[in-house]
Amino acid sequence: MNWGHSIRQGHRWLSIVFTLTVIANFAARAMDRAEPSPWITYSPLPPLFLMLVSGLYLFALPYTAKRRSRPRA
Repeated sequence: MNWGHSIRQGHRWLSIVFTLTVIANFAARAMDRAEPSPWITYSPLPPLFLMLVSGLYLFALPYTAKRRSRPRA
């Protein structure tokens, strides 16, 4: 199983979920003049945190692959 491919695919789906939660957040603020409930306000944070973790992994992946493919002396 290729972990890089699975994490990349998960990162893409997380970006879609994050975008939808941000749009829902703005829609809730536009519809209601009062402050929306906290679960709507903070709903983008879990996918954003998971995107941070997966994005850092994907960022480091080429550097670790170079290190692993280097021949030993």
